[in-house]
Amino acid sequence: MKILRLISRIIVGLVFIFSGAVKAVDPLGSAYKFSDYFQAFHLDFLKPVSLPMAIILFTAEFISGFSVLSGYRQKTGIWGVMILMVIFTPLTLVLAISNPVSDCGCFGDAIHLTNWQTFGKNIVLIILTIILFTGRKLAKEVFTPGKEWIIISIITVLFLVFSLLNLRYLQLFDFLPYKVGANIPESMKIPEGKSPDEFQTTFIYEKEGVKKEFTLENYPADDTSWKFVDQKTVLVKKGYMPPIHDFSIITSDGEDLTDRILADRGYTLLMISTKLKNANQKHLYKGFETGARCLAQGMNFFVVTASGTDELNEYSNGFIFCSADETTLKTIVRSNPGFLLIKEGKVAGKWSWATLPPKEQFVRGMQTGRMDKKSPVLTVYSVSLSVILMLLLISSFHIRHKGKSEN
Repeated sequence: MKILRLISRIIVGLVFIFSGAVKAVDPLGSAYKFSDYFQAFHLDFLKPVSLPMAIILFTAEFISGFSVLSGYRQKTGIWGVMILMVIFTPLTLVLAISNPVSDCGCFGDAIHLTNWQTFGKNIVLIILTIILFTGRKLAKEVFTPGKEWIIISIITVLFLVFSLLNLRYLQLFDFLPYKVGANIPESMKIPEGKSPDEFQTTFIYEKEGVKKEFTLENYPADDTSWKFVDQKTVLVKKGYMPPIHDFSIITSDGEDLTDRILADRGYTLLMISTKLKNANQKHLYKGFETGARCLAQGMNFFVVTASGTDELNEYSNGFIFCSADETTLKTIVRSNPGFLLIKEGKVAGKWSWATLPPKEQFVRGMQTGRMDKKSPVLTVYSVSLSVILMLLLISSFHIRHKGKSEN
């Protein structure tokens, strides 16, 4: 039984640490998943708190897993994982049956599981958690309760800062299909013999206070009395879905620039803003200044957004504004605004508003390898946090082993 508890402790601890860590690397991705669930269950009023709730959840996962594995406040950690499993095991069963969202998001974008796979994983975990819970009184302290609470509190703060740095500087590890080096056209191809998903794109326009939906075949491209409001894409028939399946950039005049951008042998900088009204104006104008620099250097620059016509009219500054699906824009870059540099269909650079290089670096013969390095702040902090966690785990093991030897 002792060995079984040890195996359960290692597995549960590592799974919860991994689950919390991969979500902390991409806080906005976790928040988007919360929003998807809120929408599926008609709880739209909770969408504004998606990000705080996501941060609370993956922090609780990580700290509970760390506590179970390291031994610092182990009883509390066991209670933590038990509460989480009691809540999420029946919830994942409901999700598996109703399937409101295809991917559970339990491991962020690092590992994709179906809802039934997630439920099966939780069944295994809850069995291991019950083993730990029934033997929780046998858990021994590493230090005094006061010292252990100080350690757990410090790790909690350090972990929260880590997630906020990823939010500001983009993900330490990019698991998204638009990561640097990705070939967009190749990622859009359907293997021979496979049938693609069938989608229907609907455009919503407004005229004299009346909103109407149009398709690609009948939308009022030449009728300026209609104002573009929004667009939505719905899956009609399930098929093979390539890593990139929804990359489409259309100007406000209805011109499709997708093929032109992907085939261009020069550099194209896309300034991406899911909704312009939600972006910091200072960050937007920094992007506009960089765009002006690109155009002066003979490079392409486009602003891509899911904002409506009225909102676009507020930014009549000579740049070409394009529309794209909001979900696609969120997948391309986790920042508002964010920036994607493309050359010959490949992602040559990717930045948040905080990591965008100085505009002077955008020249025809630029070396993008030097420009696309991870933020030194995030890199140094992540390495330091990893070292601290490893030292705490090693010291815990050493102290507990020493205590057993003396006994």
